[in-house]
Amino acid sequence: MQGPTSHVYFSQRLRLHYVDWGNESAPPMLLIHGGRDHCRNWDWVAEAFRDRYHIVAPDLRGHGDSQWMMGGSYGIVDYVYDIGQLIHQKFTEPVTVIGHSLGGSIALAYTGLYPENVRKLVAIEGMGPPPQIIEERINQPLEKRLKDWIGDLRKIAGRIPRRYATLEEALERMRSENPHLSEEQARHLTIHGSNQNEDGTYSWKFDNYVRSFAPIQLPFEETHKLWGRITCPTLLFRGTESWASDPVKDGRAAYFTSTKVQLANIEKAGHWVHHDQLDEFVRITRDFLGDE
Repeated sequence: MQGPTSHVYFSQRLRLHYVDWGNESAPPMLLIHGGRDHCRNWDWVAEAFRDRYHIVAPDLRGHGDSQWMMGGSYGIVDYVYDIGQLIHQKFTEPVTVIGHSLGGSIALAYTGLYPENVRKLVAIEGMGPPPQIIEERINQPLEKRLKDWIGDLRKIAGRIPRRYATLEEALERMRSENPHLSEEQARHLTIHGSNQNEDGTYSWKFDNYVRSFAPIQLPFEETHKLWGRITCPTLLFRGTESWASDPVKDGRAAYFTSTKVQLANIEKAGHWVHHDQLDEFVRITRDFLGDE
C-alpha cells in the first residue's frame, strides 16, 4: 500500500505527531489508537476507507512519534484536549471518528463535549472497565488510591525500558500480546511501534509513564452524562474473547439518551477487534457509515 504522510501539531506545548492519508476533498475521518499503541496500527483500516474519506490518525501524547509529557500521569482530559486541538486546527466540518480502547474513551468524551463536531462515531471497546471493576474503584478510599498511585509512579521511575536484542525478539513479544495477529500484522506493528537504540537493540516507542493512571479523574457518573450528550449515530464494537463486558447487558448502553447506539459483538476477536477480524470490522463499519 502507498503509505501516509507524516506531520506534527502542537497542544499544551507538546509536539504531537499524526499521519495523513490524503484525499483532502473527501469527508474527514479521525482514527484514535489505544494505550501503548501508535497511529500506524490503523493502516489496514485506513486502506479500506481512504478512497471515501480524508483520514488522519494521530499518535497520542507519550505514544508513537509524539512527544512525552513532563510529569507522571497521562489523564483523559489532556488526551481529549489534544484531540480537540487537532480537530480544531485540521478540519472545518464534522468528523467521523473511530477510536479503540483508550482512543474510544477519548472519542466518546470528546463527542459528548462537542456533539456538533462529530458526524458518526465508532468505539471499539472504549467504555472502560466492566461495571463491577468500576464499582470496586469507586468504593476505594481516596487515601488508598493516592498511595497506590504514588507507589506505581515510584516503580515506573525505577523501571528501565526493556531492550530487545533483535527486531525478531520484539516481534515475538508483540505476538504473545495478541495471538490473533498474523505474522504480517505483528511485524508491521512492531516495526512502527519500536525504535532502534544506539547499541542496536530495540525498545517500544511509548513512554512507560502511560501505564500510570491519575488517581483523580473524571467521575464515572459525569462521564456517563457526557455519553448522554452524544447525538450522532454511534456504533460500539466488542470482541467476545475480550475482557470487556457487553454494554447492553451490563446497562451502560442506556446512558446514551440522546441517540440510538448499535452494538456489534464480534466472534473470534479479543480486545483488538479491528486486527483480529478486520474484514468483519470493515464490513460492519462500512454498512454503519453508509454512503457519506
